[in-house]
Amino acid sequence: MTGTRGDPVAEGQAGRSPDAAGPGAALLRLVEVMDTLRVNCPWDARQTHQSLAPYLLEECYEALEALEGGDESALRDELGDVLLQVVFHARVAAERTDGTGFDIDDVATGIVEKLIRRHPHVFGDVCVSGPEDVKRNWDAIKAAERGGRGGALPAALGSVPFGQPALSLAAQLQRRAERAGVPAELADLPVGGATQAPGAPAGDGQVPGDPAGDGQVPGASAGDGQVPGGVSEIGAALFSLVAQARAAGLDPELELRAAARSYRDRVRRWAEKQNGDAD
Repeated sequence: MTGTRGDPVAEGQAGRSPDAAGPGAALLRLVEVMDTLRVNCPWDARQTHQSLAPYLLEECYEALEALEGGDESALRDELGDVLLQVVFHARVAAERTDGTGFDIDDVATGIVEKLIRRHPHVFGDVCVSGPEDVKRNWDAIKAAERGGRGGALPAALGSVPFGQPALSLAAQLQRRAERAGVPAELADLPVGGATQAPGAPAGDGQVPGDPAGDGQVPGASAGDGQVPGGVSEIGAALFSLVAQARAAGLDPELELRAAARSYRDRVRRWAEKQNGDAD
Protein backbone atom coordinates (compact mmCIF):
# COMPACT_ATOMS: atom_id res chain seq x y z
CA MET A 1 0.00 0.00 0.00
CA THR A 2 1.10 3.53 -0.60
CA GLY A 3 0.41 6.43 1.71
CA THR A 4 1.54 7.63 5.11
CA ARG A 5 1.87 4.27 6.87
CA GLY A 6 3.21 5.03 10.32
CA ASP A 7 3.36 8.80 9.89
CA PRO A 8 2.04 10.79 12.86
CA VAL A 9 -1.40 12.34 12.65
CA ALA A 10 -1.30 15.99 13.64
CA GLU A 11 -3.33 16.96 16.69
CA GLY A 12 -6.86 17.99 15.75
CA GLN A 13 -6.74 16.24 12.38
CA ALA A 14 -8.48 13.02 13.39
CA GLY A 15 -11.95 14.54 13.25
CA ARG A 16 -11.28 16.65 10.20
CA SER A 17 -13.69 16.20 7.30
CA PRO A 18 -11.92 14.88 4.21
CA ASP A 19 -11.55 17.08 1.20
CA ALA A 20 -14.35 16.90 -1.35
CA ALA A 21 -12.81 13.87 -3.06
CA GLY A 22 -16.00 11.85 -3.31
CA PRO A 23 -17.21 8.80 -1.36
CA GLY A 24 -14.43 6.79 0.24
CA ALA A 25 -12.09 9.64 1.13
CA ALA A 26 -12.84 9.23 4.83
CA LEU A 27 -11.98 5.51 4.58
CA LEU A 28 -8.48 6.44 3.45
CA ARG A 29 -8.25 8.77 6.41
CA LEU A 30 -9.24 5.91 8.73
CA VAL A 31 -6.40 3.81 7.31
CA GLU A 32 -3.95 6.64 7.99
CA VAL A 33 -5.17 7.04 11.58
CA MET A 34 -4.95 3.28 12.17
CA ASP A 35 -1.41 3.21 10.81
CA THR A 36 -0.41 6.00 13.20
CA LEU A 37 -2.04 4.32 16.19
CA ARG A 38 -0.30 1.03 15.41
CA VAL A 39 3.07 2.80 15.54
CA ASN A 40 2.56 5.36 18.31
CA CYS A 41 -0.01 3.92 20.74
CA PRO A 42 1.35 1.26 23.15
CA TRP A 43 -2.02 -0.49 23.43
CA ASP A 44 -2.73 -0.59 19.69
CA ALA A 45 0.83 -1.66 18.94
CA ARG A 46 0.62 -4.82 21.04
CA GLN A 47 -2.66 -6.16 19.65
CA THR A 48 -2.87 -9.39 17.64
CA HIS A 49 -5.61 -11.10 15.66
CA GLN A 50 -6.26 -13.26 18.71
CA SER A 51 -6.47 -10.38 21.21
CA LEU A 52 -8.81 -8.45 18.89
CA ALA A 53 -11.15 -11.39 18.24
CA PRO A 54 -13.55 -10.68 21.15
CA TYR A 55 -13.99 -7.09 20.00
CA LEU A 56 -14.93 -8.18 16.47
CA LEU A 57 -17.84 -10.21 17.83
CA GLU A 58 -18.79 -7.60 20.43
CA GLU A 59 -18.92 -4.74 17.94
CA CYS A 60 -21.09 -6.74 15.54
CA TYR A 61 -23.59 -7.42 18.32
CA GLU A 62 -23.63 -3.77 19.37
CA ALA A 63 -24.36 -2.77 15.78
CA LEU A 64 -27.20 -5.30 15.69
CA GLU A 65 -28.60 -3.90 18.94
CA ALA A 66 -28.57 -0.37 17.50
CA LEU A 67 -30.30 -1.65 14.36
CA GLU A 68 -33.00 -3.42 16.37
CA GLY A 69 -33.50 -0.33 18.53
CA GLY A 70 -34.08 1.89 15.50
CA ASP A 71 -31.40 4.34 16.67
CA GLU A 72 -29.89 5.54 13.39
CA SER A 73 -27.23 7.68 15.06
CA ALA A 74 -26.11 4.80 17.25
CA LEU A 75 -26.11 2.48 14.24
CA ARG A 76 -23.75 4.81 12.38
CA ASP A 77 -21.38 4.85 15.35
CA GLU A 78 -21.49 1.09 15.85
CA LEU A 79 -20.88 0.41 12.16
CA GLY A 80 -17.82 2.63 12.51
CA ASP A 81 -16.61 0.37 15.31
CA VAL A 82 -17.15 -2.69 13.11
CA LEU A 83 -15.25 -1.00 10.29
CA LEU A 84 -12.40 -0.23 12.69
CA GLN A 85 -12.06 -3.93 13.44
CA VAL A 86 -11.71 -4.71 9.73
CA VAL A 87 -9.06 -2.01 9.27
CA PHE A 88 -7.27 -3.05 12.48
CA HIS A 89 -7.04 -6.73 11.48
CA ALA A 90 -5.82 -5.77 8.01
CA ARG A 91 -3.13 -3.55 9.54
CA VAL A 92 -1.95 -6.37 11.81
CA ALA A 93 -1.85 -8.77 8.85
CA ALA A 94 0.15 -6.29 6.75
CA GLU A 95 3.05 -6.58 9.20
CA ARG A 96 3.58 -10.30 8.63
CA THR A 97 6.76 -11.19 6.77
CA ASP A 98 6.17 -14.91 6.25
CA GLY A 99 4.37 -14.51 2.95
CA THR A 100 0.87 -14.75 4.45
CA GLY A 101 0.38 -11.02 4.99
CA PHE A 102 -2.26 -8.85 3.38
CA ASP A 103 -3.42 -5.27 3.76
CA ILE A 104 -6.68 -3.34 3.54
CA ASP A 105 -6.36 -3.03 -0.24
CA ASP A 106 -6.16 -6.81 -0.53
CA VAL A 107 -9.29 -7.14 1.63
CA ALA A 108 -11.18 -4.59 -0.49
CA THR A 109 -9.94 -6.08 -3.76
CA GLY A 110 -11.04 -9.54 -2.69
CA ILE A 111 -14.61 -8.51 -1.88
CA VAL A 112 -14.89 -6.39 -5.03
CA GLU A 113 -13.82 -9.33 -7.19
CA LYS A 114 -16.21 -11.65 -5.35
CA LEU A 115 -19.17 -9.29 -5.78
CA ILE A 116 -18.50 -8.91 -9.50
CA ARG A 117 -18.00 -12.66 -9.95
CA ARG A 118 -21.18 -13.56 -8.08
CA HIS A 119 -23.37 -10.97 -9.83
CA PRO A 120 -23.09 -12.06 -13.48
CA HIS A 121 -26.58 -10.65 -14.07
CA VAL A 122 -25.16 -7.19 -13.30
CA PHE A 123 -21.59 -7.40 -14.56
CA GLY A 124 -22.11 -10.09 -17.20
CA ASP A 125 -24.73 -11.34 -19.63
CA VAL A 126 -26.70 -13.68 -17.33
CA CYS A 127 -30.45 -13.04 -17.19
CA VAL A 128 -32.47 -13.45 -13.98
CA SER A 129 -36.20 -13.25 -13.29
CA GLY A 130 -35.98 -12.10 -9.68
CA PRO A 131 -34.23 -12.33 -6.29
CA GLU A 132 -34.60 -16.12 -6.08
CA ASP A 133 -32.64 -16.56 -9.30
CA VAL A 134 -29.96 -14.25 -7.93
CA LYS A 135 -29.66 -16.38 -4.77
CA ARG A 136 -29.52 -19.64 -6.70
CA ASN A 137 -26.79 -18.26 -8.95
CA TRP A 138 -24.86 -17.02 -5.93
CA ASP A 139 -24.98 -20.44 -4.26
CA ALA A 140 -23.99 -22.26 -7.45
CA ILE A 141 -21.05 -19.93 -8.09
CA LYS A 142 -19.95 -20.19 -4.47
CA ALA A 143 -20.07 -23.99 -4.58
CA ALA A 144 -18.01 -24.01 -7.78
CA GLU A 145 -15.45 -21.65 -6.23
CA ARG A 146 -15.00 -23.91 -3.23
CA GLY A 147 -14.54 -26.91 -5.47
CA GLY A 148 -16.23 -29.30 -3.05
CA ARG A 149 -14.06 -28.37 -0.08
CA GLY A 150 -15.34 -29.75 3.22
CA GLY A 151 -15.00 -33.51 2.59
CA ALA A 152 -18.25 -35.40 2.11
CA LEU A 153 -20.34 -32.41 3.17
CA PRO A 154 -22.12 -30.37 0.52
CA ALA A 155 -19.81 -27.48 -0.33
CA ALA A 156 -22.30 -24.98 1.12
CA LEU A 157 -22.12 -26.61 4.55
CA GLY A 158 -18.36 -27.01 4.55
CA SER A 159 -17.94 -23.23 4.81
CA VAL A 160 -20.25 -22.66 7.80
CA PRO A 161 -18.22 -21.10 10.65
CA PHE A 162 -18.71 -22.96 13.93
CA GLY A 163 -17.44 -20.04 16.00
CA GLN A 164 -20.77 -18.23 15.82
CA PRO A 165 -23.53 -18.37 18.48
CA ALA A 166 -25.28 -21.73 18.62
CA LEU A 167 -28.72 -20.58 17.47
CA SER A 168 -27.41 -18.75 14.43
CA LEU A 169 -25.11 -21.70 13.71
CA ALA A 170 -28.05 -24.13 13.72
CA ALA A 171 -30.09 -21.80 11.50
CA GLN A 172 -27.26 -21.35 9.01
CA LEU A 173 -26.57 -25.08 8.82
CA GLN A 174 -30.25 -25.81 8.19
CA ARG A 175 -30.56 -22.99 5.66
CA ARG A 176 -27.51 -24.13 3.72
CA ALA A 177 -28.60 -27.77 3.90
CA GLU A 178 -32.03 -26.90 2.55
CA ARG A 179 -30.51 -25.12 -0.43
CA ALA A 180 -28.23 -28.12 -1.02
CA GLY A 181 -31.23 -30.45 -1.19
CA VAL A 182 -30.62 -32.22 2.13
CA PRO A 183 -33.80 -33.98 3.38
CA ALA A 184 -35.60 -31.87 5.97
CA GLU A 185 -36.12 -34.85 8.28
CA LEU A 186 -32.39 -34.97 9.03
CA ALA A 187 -33.01 -32.01 11.34
CA ASP A 188 -34.93 -34.38 13.64
CA LEU A 189 -31.92 -35.42 15.68
CA PRO A 190 -32.04 -38.83 17.41
CA VAL A 191 -31.86 -38.96 21.21
CA GLY A 192 -31.55 -42.06 23.40
CA GLY A 193 -33.26 -45.22 22.20
CA ALA A 194 -36.70 -43.78 21.60
CA THR A 195 -35.97 -41.83 18.45
CA GLN A 196 -35.67 -43.69 15.21
CA ALA A 197 -33.20 -42.86 12.51
CA PRO A 198 -34.48 -40.57 9.77
CA GLY A 199 -36.00 -42.66 7.02
CA ALA A 200 -36.30 -45.81 9.15
CA PRO A 201 -39.68 -47.60 9.22
CA ALA A 202 -41.90 -46.60 12.14
CA GLY A 203 -41.73 -48.96 15.06
CA ASP A 204 -38.56 -50.76 14.00
CA GLY A 205 -37.11 -50.25 17.46
CA GLN A 206 -33.69 -49.43 16.10
CA VAL A 207 -31.30 -46.89 17.52
CA PRO A 208 -28.87 -45.23 15.10
CA GLY A 209 -25.53 -46.95 15.55
CA ASP A 210 -27.18 -49.97 17.25
CA PRO A 211 -26.24 -52.99 15.10
CA ALA A 212 -27.43 -55.52 17.69
CA GLY A 213 -30.93 -54.09 17.81
CA ASP A 214 -30.99 -54.27 21.61
CA GLY A 215 -31.56 -50.57 22.13
CA GLN A 216 -28.00 -50.07 23.29
CA VAL A 217 -25.38 -47.94 21.62
CA PRO A 218 -21.82 -49.31 21.76
CA GLY A 219 -19.79 -47.31 24.26
CA ALA A 220 -22.86 -45.66 25.84
CA SER A 221 -24.28 -46.50 29.24
CA ALA A 222 -27.86 -47.69 29.42
CA GLY A 223 -30.40 -44.98 30.03
CA ASP A 224 -27.97 -42.09 29.59
CA GLY A 225 -30.24 -40.45 26.99
CA GLN A 226 -27.33 -40.04 24.60
CA VAL A 227 -26.32 -41.30 21.18
CA PRO A 228 -22.96 -40.91 19.42
CA GLY A 229 -22.43 -37.17 19.14
CA GLY A 230 -23.78 -36.51 22.61
CA VAL A 231 -27.16 -35.05 21.62
CA SER A 232 -29.46 -34.66 24.62
CA GLU A 233 -33.23 -34.33 24.43
CA ILE A 234 -32.93 -30.62 25.17
CA GLY A 235 -30.30 -30.12 22.45
CA ALA A 236 -32.40 -31.99 19.90
CA ALA A 237 -35.51 -30.03 20.92
CA LEU A 238 -33.68 -26.72 20.52
CA PHE A 239 -32.45 -27.76 17.08
CA SER A 240 -36.00 -28.73 16.15
CA LEU A 241 -37.32 -25.36 17.37
CA VAL A 242 -34.84 -23.65 15.05
CA ALA A 243 -36.28 -25.67 12.17
CA GLN A 244 -39.82 -24.69 13.22
CA ALA A 245 -38.88 -21.03 13.36
CA ARG A 246 -37.37 -21.16 9.88
CA ALA A 247 -40.44 -22.96 8.54
CA ALA A 248 -42.52 -20.06 9.92
CA GLY A 249 -40.28 -17.54 8.16
CA LEU A 250 -38.68 -16.35 11.41
CA ASP A 251 -35.05 -15.88 12.39
CA PRO A 252 -34.54 -17.95 15.59
CA GLU A 253 -31.69 -15.75 16.79
CA LEU A 254 -33.77 -12.59 16.47
CA GLU A 255 -36.79 -14.29 18.02
CA LEU A 256 -34.80 -15.32 21.07
CA ARG A 257 -33.27 -11.85 21.32
CA ALA A 258 -36.79 -10.38 21.23
CA ALA A 259 -37.86 -12.77 23.98
CA ALA A 260 -34.81 -11.78 26.02
CA ARG A 261 -35.67 -8.10 25.65
CA SER A 262 -39.25 -8.81 26.70
CA TYR A 263 -38.01 -10.69 29.75
CA ARG A 264 -35.67 -7.83 30.61
CA ASP A 265 -38.55 -5.37 30.46
CA ARG A 266 -40.73 -7.61 32.64
CA VAL A 267 -37.97 -7.85 35.24
CA ARG A 268 -37.54 -4.09 35.14
CA ARG A 269 -41.28 -3.55 35.75
CA TRP A 270 -41.20 -6.12 38.56
CA ALA A 271 -38.22 -4.39 40.18
CA GLU A 272 -39.91 -1.00 39.91
CA LYS A 273 -43.04 -2.39 41.55
CA GLN A 274 -40.99 -3.95 44.32
CA ASN A 275 -39.22 -0.66 44.94
CA GLY A 276 -42.56 1.16 44.89
CA ASP A 277 -44.09 -1.23 47.44
CA ALA A 278 -41.09 -0.75 49.70
CA ASP A 279 -41.52 3.03 49.81
